[in-house]
Amino acid sequence: MDGFRKLTQRLTLLAGLWLLTGTSSGCLLFGSGYVNQSILFSKFWVTTPLIPVSPYWQQEIEDTMWEEERYSKVPILDPVEGENAPLFCMDDPSPDEVMRALPDDTKGGLPFFAETQRNNVRIVKEKIADYVDPPRFYPLIGPAQQHHAHYKCTVYYTEVTRIGWPVPHMMTDEDSREVIYVDHNHFHMVGNVDTGATADF
Repeated sequence: MDGFRKLTQRLTLLAGLWLLTGTSSGCLLFGSGYVNQSILFSKFWVTTPLIPVSPYWQQEIEDTMWEEERYSKVPILDPVEGENAPLFCMDDPSPDEVMRALPDDTKGGLPFFAETQRNNVRIVKEKIADYVDPPRFYPLIGPAQQHHAHYKCTVYYTEVTRIGWPVPHMMTDEDSREVIYVDHNHFHMVGNVDTGATADF
């Protein structure tokens, strides 16, 4: 019974302090304060009231849209002029694409507690395959040829791990490496077709 009485006293004290500070600080929550202003703001701009979003989730959404816009679509290129004209593959993987394809061991660390960094990054890219499939009919595209380009990317870096608690220390691995394979596939239209469309897969 004493524990319940103490809990009630603490909650009453906290509620009283909140009422005193919340109404006298000049920043009201209800009435003509934040809630009212957010509703007026949403009515003026015809949108939802202000919703606080964590920077972590905001960065997650931006990264998802960045990868979808640049790396998740298969380009459809124009037909190649001439029967024996060479079919050149697209550009090799960019450093951004290679680093995003790495296993994300550095994500999710707590600042000042456990952080992992990749320093002194060096990327070596080599093409291991480049071939074109025979023409065939693809739904939503039409007659086309799929051009395959496979790259082997070796990433050399120095991995630095900093631990801040319970015993602060730092570990450095200067000979870290990761090998990933990146496929750059795209289509070449077959016939007298001029289009710059892209297909989502």
